[in-house]
Amino acid sequence: MVIAEKIRSLAEPADISAIMDRVGEVLDRSIAPKGYTIREAGEPVDLTRIDFDALKKRFEHSRKHIEIEKLRGAINQKLGQMLRLNKARMDFYEQFQKLIDEYNSGASNVDTFFAQLVSFAQDLNQEEQRGIAENLSEEELTLFDLLTRPNLKLSRPEREAVKQVAHELLDTLKAERLILDWRKKQQARAAVQQTIEIVLDKLPPIYTSDLYQEKCGAIYQHVYDTYFGAGKSLYSSAG
Repeated sequence: MVIAEKIRSLAEPADISAIMDRVGEVLDRSIAPKGYTIREAGEPVDLTRIDFDALKKRFEHSRKHIEIEKLRGAINQKLGQMLRLNKARMDFYEQFQKLIDEYNSGASNVDTFFAQLVSFAQDLNQEEQRGIAENLSEEELTLFDLLTRPNLKLSRPEREAVKQVAHELLDTLKAERLILDWRKKQQARAAVQQTIEIVLDKLPPIYTSDLYQEKCGAIYQHVYDTYFGAGKSLYSSAG
């Protein structure tokens, strides 16, 4: 969608009439990403570049439905990019869908919906920076989330131990196991699975046998879906 791809204009005080013309004079009030799919985008959307205070002021003096559609489109694309790298963020998609469903049902008006979108976009910005706060790379953060979500309560030492496991597992897999076309070779797949089981065996005692097996399966599926071998992965193509 052109509007989603042109999100940078939202951060600039320049005249946006050209974008308005592309959108058209009238947009349907119903904003429904029911057919939402996680898609690849040519250029990642950077919501941190949006001046939300300026955006709110412009919203009050412009065509509100167009401003909503631009912001919704940007969020939709950014959320797709973030989910593609970390499926543990699915709760953000569910929250986003709920906001849109409520708006479509008439439960919230245009002003309320816009305010909710702004707040949600700011939450996405914070989520995107969470890895920095946790001292983890995006790849390590994904492993950490898979190992700790949805509701595993960990002490601070346990959290640090899980982070170390995530770091060690990623380093070991990249250095030794994720060879070219590993997914096509039974022996290579088995080696990846074994490495995951060995490293995850270092998780804190709070991980019961059943939980350990569950996490081994979840991590293997993530690695299979994400890492193609020989240094190629969804992460290497995301920049």
